[in-house]
Amino acid sequence: MPAEAGRDRPGPEEAGADSDGGAGARLPGTPQLTGTTVTAHRGGAKEVPENSMQGLAATFRRGYARVLDTDIRQLRDGTLVAMHDATLDRTTDKRGKVSALDWNDWQDVRITPQRGLPGHWRPERPPSVREILERFGGKGLLMLELKDPAGLPRLARLIRERHLSHSVLVESNDPQVAERAHARGLLTAVWRSARQMAEDRPERWKSYVTMLSVDHETADRHVRKAVRSGIPYVWSHTVNSRADRDRMLKLGCEGIVTDKPGSLAPAAARP
Repeated sequence: MPAEAGRDRPGPEEAGADSDGGAGARLPGTPQLTGTTVTAHRGGAKEVPENSMQGLAATFRRGYARVLDTDIRQLRDGTLVAMHDATLDRTTDKRGKVSALDWNDWQDVRITPQRGLPGHWRPERPPSVREILERFGGKGLLMLELKDPAGLPRLARLIRERHLSHSVLVESNDPQVAERAHARGLLTAVWRSARQMAEDRPERWKSYVTMLSVDHETADRHVRKAVRSGIPYVWSHTVNSRADRDRMLKLGCEGIVTDKPGSLAPAAARP
C-alpha cells in the first residue's frame, strides 16, 4: 500500500546511528492470551503477498490471526523495512542485496506476488517498520523478526516512542538477541529449529523470553521440554497442515505460526 503523504522519508529515529544502551532490564507485562493463538507468518504468505502492507491489512481485516508477523531487515542508511531474504531476488522486481539500498533506492522496489497466490494484488513497495507500526500498532499483537541484530537499538526506539512495548514481540533465532531486547524493556520471541531444540535448555531463557516457537518437526520429548520450560508462551512454526496443527496443540503448544491463517485457525480462534 502506498505510504501516506509526507511519510516516504525516514525520520531521525530511522536514519541515524544509535548506541546500545537500553531502558533497563525490566520484563514488560506479558500479554494475557487465552485459547489458541494464531500468528500470520510473514502476514500469511500462502494467502497474501508476504511481508506486504496490503497483505498484512487483508489478514488483519479477516480476523483469523491474533498476531501479525513480518521479517525486518536494515537498509544501508539504517532504515528498517519488511523483508525476509537478504536479497531482493525472490520476492521483488529487483535484484541484489537489501543492505546495499538506502531509503531513496527503496522507493523503486516492488513486491512480486508468488504465482498462484489467490486474489488480485497491486504492485507496492515493501513497507518500513515505521509504517507498519503506525498502521497496526496498538490494534493487536505484532511480531517483528529482526534479521539484522544491529538494527535492535533503532527498532527498540521505534517501538518505545509509540508506547507499543506491550504489544510488539521482537523475534530472533538467537536467545542472546532476545536477552538484549528484554534489557530494553521489550517483549521477546525466539524461534528454534528441531535440531536446535534437541540440544537447547529453554528453561535458561525463561527470565527474558516471552514466547518460544518450536519447529513442528521437533520430537515430542523436546516439545514437552519447551512447554515445561517456564517460558510464558510456547507456539509452533511453520504449521501449514491440520495434522501438524493438531499434533503441536496436543503436545501443549498454545499457538501456531502459519502461512495459512485462514485455513488453519481453529474454530475457537475465529472472530
